[in-house]
Amino acid sequence: MRIRVRSIAAGVLVLGALTATTACGSTDNDVSTKPEKTAAGEATSGDKASEGKPAAKAEPKPKAKEQRDAGVGDTIAVTGLEEGSGLDVTLVKVADNATSGDEYSVPEKGKRWLGLQFRLVNTGTKAYGDSPQNGIQVTDADGQQFQTTFADITAGPSMSSDVRLKPGAKALGWVVVEVPKGVEATTAQFTMDSGMADHTGEWKLK
Repeated sequence: MRIRVRSIAAGVLVLGALTATTACGSTDNDVSTKPEKTAAGEATSGDKASEGKPAAKAEPKPKAKEQRDAGVGDTIAVTGLEEGSGLDVTLVKVADNATSGDEYSVPEKGKRWLGLQFRLVNTGTKAYGDSPQNGIQVTDADGQQFQTTFADITAGPSMSSDVRLKPGAKALGWVVVEVPKGVEATTAQFTMDSGMADHTGEWKLK
């Protein structure tokens, strides 16, 4: 009787462990740091011999360069929580120590504004609607993270706080992040669904 009780208990423990492992594996987040399109010449596909012709003598091919991390000007494809939702997101420009677009809004004492211009293209199969600023943040070399603030800057028009895009449509605008003076922002991140999605795009600023 004791042997049967121990066998049942052992089976329950194993089943519990498998269930826990499966649950943990289903909630992994993903941070993409590679650009959707690489610069010309950085990545090439293998050449194929023409059909019906003997292949020329193979020559040593140069080793493919390691794909660099995304930076200013690069596009990263991200996905949202709902199936069929996705964006191509481009960090177009960066304006450090950005100037206020009016005489009333200024950075807090001891801080400065960092402007980031993003382009969003709806690559999904359904309409996109969100406040993109909620899913944007920058990080410094020490890991400190800074969120966006509502402000207009002279660099250009601000990103709308209520972006709505049908499939194929795009939006362009600046967002502002307030950071302490003397702090160097090293990366910028964008996440769909006001920062709640599991897939994040990340760009190097330096």
